[in-house]
Amino acid sequence: MAGIYIHIPFCKKRCIYCDFYSTTLGHLKDRYINAVEKEIEIRKDYAGNETVETIYFGGGTPSQLKSEDIKMIISAINKVHNVKNNAEITIEANPDDLTEEYVNALKSTGVNRISIGIQTFNDRRLKFLNRRHNAQQAKDAVKRCQDKGFDNISIDLIYGFPDESTEQWINDIDTALELGIQHISAYHLIYEEGTKLYNMLEKNELCELDEEKSVEQFKILIQKLKEGGFVHYEISNFCMPGKESRHNSSYWKDKKYIGIGPSAHSYNLDCRQWNISDLEKYMKLVENGETFFEKEELTKEEHYNDYILTSLRTMWGADLNLIKKKFGEKLYGHFISNAGKYINNGEMRISDGMAIICDNGIFISDGIMSDLMWVE
Repeated sequence: MAGIYIHIPFCKKRCIYCDFYSTTLGHLKDRYINAVEKEIEIRKDYAGNETVETIYFGGGTPSQLKSEDIKMIISAINKVHNVKNNAEITIEANPDDLTEEYVNALKSTGVNRISIGIQTFNDRRLKFLNRRHNAQQAKDAVKRCQDKGFDNISIDLIYGFPDESTEQWINDIDTALELGIQHISAYHLIYEEGTKLYNMLEKNELCELDEEKSVEQFKILIQKLKEGGFVHYEISNFCMPGKESRHNSSYWKDKKYIGIGPSAHSYNLDCRQWNISDLEKYMKLVENGETFFEKEELTKEEHYNDYILTSLRTMWGADLNLIKKKFGEKLYGHFISNAGKYINNGEMRISDGMAIICDNGIFISDGIMSDLMWVE
């Protein structure tokens, strides 16, 4: 099974924390859709003709597309790929785009999962992030999607704001739980170089939340969502039973995926490709049939490191038999040798041939994965 990611780079305005490739050149949308359709045709053989199980519209702000644009892209995929009957088709959306008219239109596109970029239910922090919506619009958007029959809704939340109190974070979690959604992705606020947020930090206009408080907020998140019936299936992702993001899970389970659009990444188990991060240059190269991506062939050690870095983020863990069979005795021995101390400390466990990071190891997961990766 394979997944297809479609990058929609258009935004009405930029959030201060986002370092994903985006542009405000909305007048280029029609030309861009044509380029996307052409790239889908060009890249049709990249995943080896595997059945497509998931389609994901990410961004940017995919909800800036018209429903007709979404239909055209999905139709282009269906023309060259065998798409599974119950394929998961996700669109990321801003709350203020999810009007009654737009949600109605989405129902006719084939989209069956909506990921809403809420980030917080605190109006002051939404303004700080330069988001377009307020807390009430966010709650109304979720309700509107539910009323129109969408029963696989995810929301994004951010914690670790510079001045965020424990009580404020708990209020965000409680509000999310009250909405009756199926999935929550929760991320610590990150100061990515090149963003406005990073520049504010460099100018001492704000201070990062200290590590102790950040860890406390993450612990609160895990506990409250567990009490709310959610499964913690990946470090930053929680879902009601059976509602995992099938698309994102393909990244963590070492499956093939094709990335379409500027800055999109692709992986076919042998090599990685990444498209240039320049909208107008991307469109021109695709239109002229010229190369619009860079490519890297993976060594066995690089593939092993990728597998460790992704699989151990999840509740399923790393498959020891796969490591031995696919990567060989040397890398298998390296894994077993370095995992020993974490297993002895109760921070990792082996269950049915799977190596899994335990709950008390999740707070040092970066260190565990680093130790298990191969370094020449």
